[in-house]
Formats: sequence, C-alpha cells, structure tokens
Amino acid sequence: MAEARFFMARGPFSLATLAEIAGATLAEDADPGQVISGTAPLEFAAADQVSFLGHVRYQSALAATHAGAVILREEHGRKAPRGIARLYSRQPSVAYARVAQLFHPRREARAGIDPSARIGADAQLGDGCEIGPGAVIGAGARLGHRVIVDANAVIGENVVLGDDVHIGPLVSVRYAVIGARSTMLAGVRIGEPGFGFVPNPPAGHLRIPQVGGVIIGCDVEIGANSCVDRGVYGDTVVGDGAIIDNLVQIGHNVKMGRGCVLAAQSGISGSCTVGDFVAIGGGAGIADHLTIGSGAQISGKAGVMRDVPPGVTVGGTPAVPIKQWLREFATLSRIAKHKGDDNV
Repeated sequence: MAEARFFMARGPFSLATLAEIAGATLAEDADPGQVISGTAPLEFAAADQVSFLGHVRYQSALAATHAGAVILREEHGRKAPRGIARLYSRQPSVAYARVAQLFHPRREARAGIDPSARIGADAQLGDGCEIGPGAVIGAGARLGHRVIVDANAVIGENVVLGDDVHIGPLVSVRYAVIGARSTMLAGVRIGEPGFGFVPNPPAGHLRIPQVGGVIIGCDVEIGANSCVDRGVYGDTVVGDGAIIDNLVQIGHNVKMGRGCVLAAQSGISGSCTVGDFVAIGGGAGIADHLTIGSGAQISGKAGVMRDVPPGVTVGGTPAVPIKQWLREFATLSRIAKHKGDDNV
C-alpha cells in the first residue's frame, strides 16, 4: 500500500478498466463494474484492492488473502478464495505492473523555476519544465518539454535532455545526451572522466584526456549514486530501456544494448560491448574490452574475464558456464567435507 504522506494515488477504477490496462481477461463470474481503489501484496490486500499471484510458491498467501481482486494464470483460478474477482493473464507480474502504474503514475512536472536556480546563457527549456531549488542549468543546455530537475542538480553546458526526463536531487550530468522519459535517481554522476591513465614510474601516472561523451537512450532508469563515465574518444552508450540499480559503475566507451538490467554494485570496465537484454547480478564485475552477447546472464559476484556468448549464463570467478561452476563448487565442497574442517 502506498504511503499517503509521500505518494499520490489515482483511482478508483473499475475491474473492466483494470483488465483492459493489464491485457487480462475477467473471469465469467466477475463484476466488470466492481470498484478497486489500489494495489497491495496478497498478505496485506483489503477488499477494495487488487493483488497478484506471481509464482505458485505463494499459493498459501493466495488462499488467505482478503483482496477484492487478484491477477493470476487461469489454471490457478480455482485456488483463489471464493468471492474474489479473478483477472486471468499469462504473465501476472507484467499485468500487475501495468495496473500498479495506473494507480501510481510517473511523477509529472510542476511547471516553474525556483528563484534560487541558475539558468545559463542560451540554455533552452521546453514547455512545462520544473527546475528545483539550487539547480544549475549550464550555458547552451537544451531541455525538452516537462523535464524535472530536482534540488541542487547540475546540468552541464550543452547537455541535451529529452522530453519528460527526470533528474533527481544532487545529480550531475555533463557531456551527455539523454533520451525521453529517462530517470536519473539521487546522486547519479553522468559524464565524469573515466579511469584512464598510463603508468609512468617513478614520476607517477599520466592521465589520458577523456574527450568523448555519453549517450543514454529513452526509458532508461539509473539508480542512486551510480556512475556512467564519458568516453575517452567517442561515446559511452546505454541503450533504450536499461534498468540500472544503485551503486553501479559503467566505464568509459562501454556500448550497452537495449533492455539490459544491472543489479547493485556491479561494474562494467571500459570499452566493453554488451548486447541486448543482458542481466548482470549484484556485485559482478566485467573486465575491460570484453563482449557480452545478447541475452547473456552474469550471476551475482561473478568475475568475468573472457567474452560471454549470447544466451549463456555464467558464474564464479573467473566466470564459467553456470553448470560448470556449480559442478566445480559441489566437487570442492565434497573434498572439503572428506578432508574435514581442520585440514582444509
């Protein structure tokens, strides 16, 4: 349930409306006019709320729920308590996400510029932009329509932000172009110089100037305190629809395809090429100049030191195909058990 002090909610909506939005089918005994006021997990849902069954492991929660409606696969419909409206979907989690977005839509810009904000010369702001307290918009920057720049964020010179972009508090964006509807959460750093130097002992190290930029696609979300470095030459690229968790590092000149998902504390070293819809688990690291094929999956804490073919799942350090890693781990466990803890 949404915390009313912090989050506005829309609604109520009829079951017919929810079914249309979700792409779901109402059970024959459901009342299309039944009114639903919000969403909640099965365990906490009330009679005016909708929930969902995302996996059969939660059937016990379904049996005990007090929700007014539930989204689930048709073959699980008989497991729902009597009297609860059922919305059938082959992808209940996806359907529920669409319904949740209906009740809790993306924040809309409240047009206006706070008096403490600073707008540079020749900066262009589209209609309906919201510029928060202490925000800085650099000279020559171009903001699309309905862009939100929260408190104390910095948009560098000549940066381009597409329509409906949301820049969170204390974010800095430099040397970058960001596509429509993308979101940078609090503390994100876009376009800082990458880790580029030449060792030069005993005098020290020589920095390599980082003179490229960053291109971030549309519908991208980058989590709090994550960093995307600008290119050495050319651009670092994050493809459309990427979801990047908190505390993620993307090095200079990485080329990332569409729909990638990166969990917290993962990192991609410089000049890697990452295909479409790659999933990288929390704490995983990828060495520089590697190619990760489309659809590949990198398990949490993995250390990737060689290319990963498309569609392959790897784990361990150095990362190997997941079945191999599990066999190796099981073998080591048996050896350790055979020798005894004192001898390991």
